Amino acid sequence: MGLLDVVLAALAVALLAAVVRVVRGPTHADRTLAFDFSFAVLIAAVAVLAVRLDTPALVHLVGAATLLGFLGTVALAALVERGPQ
Repeated sequence: MGLLDVVLAALAVALLAAVVRVVRGPTHADRTLAFDFSFAVLIAAVAVLAVRLDTPALVHLVGAATLLGFLGTVALAALVERGPQ
């Protein structure tokens, strides 16, 4: 088992913890932050997998997903800031 496999396993544990926070988060802000973190962990896992498999196409996917993740974070932050209606 190589170093990249260990990194992927650690990212899987981090993703599991984030999903638990999304489900059990006491406030919408907690859930939003956990969702954003889980998306970042997923992007990191794809990036590590791209290096492990030596697949440059996955690097382009990581770039596009990063841009979409930023837009999603801005939208969720605006939603949380607005508060309950």
